[in-house]
Amino acid sequence: MSNKSSIEWTEQTWNPVSGCTKVSPGCKHCYAETMAGRLQLMGAAGYANGFQLTLHPYRIEQPLLRKKPTIYFVNSMSDLFHEGIPDSFIDEIFSVIERTPQHTYQILTKRAKRLTDYFSTRTCPKNVWLGVSVEDREYGLPRIDYLREIDTGIRFLSIEPLLENLGPINLAGIHWVIVGGESGVKARPMKEEWVENIRLQCEKDNVAFFFKQWGGWGVDGKKRAKKDNGRVLNGRTWDQMPGAIATQPAEARIM
Repeated sequence: MSNKSSIEWTEQTWNPVSGCTKVSPGCKHCYAETMAGRLQLMGAAGYANGFQLTLHPYRIEQPLLRKKPTIYFVNSMSDLFHEGIPDSFIDEIFSVIERTPQHTYQILTKRAKRLTDYFSTRTCPKNVWLGVSVEDREYGLPRIDYLREIDTGIRFLSIEPLLENLGPINLAGIHWVIVGGESGVKARPMKEEWVENIRLQCEKDNVAFFFKQWGGWGVDGKKRAKKDNGRVLNGRTWDQMPGAIATQPAEARIM
């Protein structure tokens, strides 16, 4: 079955695929790779191959069994648009998505070009939120332009781990931005001014802003457990979700 998620911005995870390969600096200390290794050692179903790309056809229809409206993060343990996943398999996943309009599906990828290529001949279901990962200027920011090309109700950015100051960001056509620092033993630090730069741009452009966590390094620049560093920014938590702004026609948000 799909699993209840500890990720602050979703409810359940659904993994019809597991495993991936690294494509950019944000992948260096991949949490999913670490988790897959643990699950393999535990003998968990579906993880005999560890973090090798593995399709799980028996998981495709899992959301059909849940009638209660649920927010699903699709492929938290992989990337749905990995080059090793056939279009036909992705089509099956979207077929289930279309057959379960009561659910909302959050799909996040680092493979933004394939995302755009895929939807160049298909229509994105209305109950899908599409997002790209953005970790730095070189690899991350160009993904936003690919995302902007797709006609979908909600486009979002997962800026986690944030590895540097991103500078100016073109947020036209973007409805939601999630920001977080890296966690784990080898976590790279994130600076408060980098986060504030993004938050202020979201505020200016009326984009929902969600601060997920400081990760392994606190706002004071000291390394400690992720839980101890928390997720407070400027004296408060930021849990904004995309709302009315996402109902605007795409052309109204893309300048």
